[in-house]
Amino acid sequence: MHIISFFFLAPESSAGKRETKGHYVLTYHVQKPQSTHKQSSKSCLCCGFKREQKNPPTHEDPELAAQEQRLDYHEDDQRLRREEFEENLREMGLEMEKEEGTKLPGVGFLKIHAPWDVLCREAEFMKLKMPTIKKYEVSHGSSIAEKVNLFIQKVTAPLQPNVGENQTENEKPLSYPFSREKMYVILVLSLQILYEQWASYSIFYKYQPIGLVRKYFGEKVGLYFAWLGVYTQMLIPAAIVGVIVFLYGCATVDDNIPSMEVCDERNNITMCPMCDRACSYWKLVTACGTARASHLFDNAATVFFAIFMALWATMFMEHWKRRQMRLNYIWDLTSFEDAEVSHTHPFSVAKLFDYKYIFLLCSFVCSMQIFVTLAIVFGVVLYRVSIMTALHMSSTPTFRTNIRATVKTTAAIINLIIIIIMDEVYGAIARWLTIMEVPKTDKSFEERLIFKTFILKFANAFTPIVYLAFFRGRIIGRPGKYLYVMGSYRMEECAHAGCLMELCIQLCITMLGKQLIQNNLFEIGVPKLKKMLRQRKIDKKHQEELNKTLHRHEKDHFLGPFVGLNPEYMEMIIQFGMVTLFVASFPLAPLFALLNNVIEIRLDAKKFVTELRRPIAVRAKDIGIWYTLLRGISKVAVIVNAFVISFTSDFIPRLVYQHMYSADGTLHGFVNHTLSYFNVSHFQPGTEPMKPMHLGYKVEVCRYKDYRDPPWSATPYEFSREFWAILAARLAFVIVFQNVVMLMSDFVDWLIPDIPKDISIQIHKERNLVVELFMKEERGKKYRNTIGDPSPQPLCSHPSSQA
Repeated sequence: MHIISFFFLAPESSAGKRETKGHYVLTYHVQKPQSTHKQSSKSCLCCGFKREQKNPPTHEDPELAAQEQRLDYHEDDQRLRREEFEENLREMGLEMEKEEGTKLPGVGFLKIHAPWDVLCREAEFMKLKMPTIKKYEVSHGSSIAEKVNLFIQKVTAPLQPNVGENQTENEKPLSYPFSREKMYVILVLSLQILYEQWASYSIFYKYQPIGLVRKYFGEKVGLYFAWLGVYTQMLIPAAIVGVIVFLYGCATVDDNIPSMEVCDERNNITMCPMCDRACSYWKLVTACGTARASHLFDNAATVFFAIFMALWATMFMEHWKRRQMRLNYIWDLTSFEDAEVSHTHPFSVAKLFDYKYIFLLCSFVCSMQIFVTLAIVFGVVLYRVSIMTALHMSSTPTFRTNIRATVKTTAAIINLIIIIIMDEVYGAIARWLTIMEVPKTDKSFEERLIFKTFILKFANAFTPIVYLAFFRGRIIGRPGKYLYVMGSYRMEECAHAGCLMELCIQLCITMLGKQLIQNNLFEIGVPKLKKMLRQRKIDKKHQEELNKTLHRHEKDHFLGPFVGLNPEYMEMIIQFGMVTLFVASFPLAPLFALLNNVIEIRLDAKKFVTELRRPIAVRAKDIGIWYTLLRGISKVAVIVNAFVISFTSDFIPRLVYQHMYSADGTLHGFVNHTLSYFNVSHFQPGTEPMKPMHLGYKVEVCRYKDYRDPPWSATPYEFSREFWAILAARLAFVIVFQNVVMLMSDFVDWLIPDIPKDISIQIHKERNLVVELFMKEERGKKYRNTIGDPSPQPLCSHPSSQA
């Protein structure tokens, strides 16, 4: 088939009757009628060839004729393949009904109906577990934990979706491998329920009907939305603590001694120029706003929040494992094993190249893409330096005010635009590299594709952030001996309060931009745009008439194809990295992620229900490689936050000063302690400011942020003893922090069992009941054989006969 789709009944016309035939509807391109000298869609190749010999064209381009002939061969090959495919379906016992060009020109539909006996045969062959008529009582236990769970269920009852399956029940049907000799309960699901109780924005505060999602879309889609729900639910406590940390910074900003010293005009601290020639001396008091804003994110509560988020990530992973195990039990997937399906490839590269060359090619391309990402970051750095220099040279006072804030914001926006564009490029490159590797199975293909896409997109999103956190301002040199970058040296120096504020701005713009533009806007706008373009192929005069007369499957032809769950998972994994990796610099990240995910759940639900063709249901018992990536990010987050607190913020310098150098054990004098002296007569020739009297007085000594000896010491401009003491304290903090936090995380991991106790008890009880039921049936068979009872066994029943 040219296009194979699995259509479904859309909610807007659920009042209409669904056709009895059409478990699957396959759509394909119908060959357009050719001119009189061409072959028709029902004629054979040889007949078309004879017709062309009798009526040769007089004025026809030979190249165009050859191209059209190749297209004819291609369409005929597709038709032969389609006929062979249909014949194989008939041999399997399926019933088919074909429609070609009835209302939609150039589109054919093949309705496939699976008779009940065929479904029973395949279900028995696949050993699907089905709920039987026999039920057993579910014991909730009498422990304190069970009583707490029952209390929570009663409290959260208004938040549950209004569907029957979410009602609290004390009985559970006994599941058993499908057999045509047993009686089963067959449930009928309506998409209208999903639309009303899941895909509506008005019920954003309610839980998702995960059971109904799984029954309609399959276990793989159900697990994604279950994981997204657990992730969103776990973001609530993280967002609350993050807001408290931010409010603590707001409440203590007026009591922060370092920012008060920066804003105190009586200190009269003259700072060195930030670039040669064009820049001049400036007052430290002008950085008052930046210093006060930095305290909102860089305060004593930051360390506590970083530890909390590390433990939160572990709690989230453990909570998801327990939730996943519970879903496996409810969905009867405890004994399910993934079947390895061979992957089909458009061409075999292995026949042309050796596997080691393919591996080297993939490694080279990935390395080149990461190098391109680094080059882009360097380009943004050059933009920031050149624009800041140009603004300093401007004679307009408007341009010279708020230079840092303007350049920071515009550079972050440019980074965001580049990230969004390169995400699409890296996704295509990752798929091409995976195809080149020729994986043997679908699972292997998917895992390799996910891993490559994750590496490229992760590097694309976090490289600018890593540069700001750990590299910016580290290699700028000192006054009089700078590392030149386009004539500007201290332009890449962080503000006096550190790089944490700039890191926060970059994280905020990147996170909000990706969520609002790339995730939500693209997910809403792109599918609607594609659907509109598909509908424009039909004449507008007949479009309204067709909408009234088209059947459901013909309307669903205009829905977008399902491209898989990988893009949905990927955007959430990148968001998880934003929330955990640099959360020490941006405590409001969990709140923004929570608000986005509340909308994201309903947005994805509406997209699945109304905008996409129904995907083929795929069974799965876990989220696969995504769990491994999540666990890896949570481990790396501990190390990254340790380095952010230690090297990016001023937490360690403040701590060292307060306990080693402060006269009264407070932070009074901390700002002066962090500033070094520079004699302006030591400027290299041609680098001194063009306007040395910019401040109205002659400057002989200026200050710059660093720990170096003064010019009048025996070792001028060399790293001071304070620098080495603070560096030792930074490294010691990193080692202690990551080991303590990882030890606490491992303890939490060990403390919480992966399988809930009630589930393990119920699994053991259900196994015993299955054995008892099997033995009872065996005894009944022996008894009937003894007395010669000729009564037949109950056969598999049609869904319409079941309640």
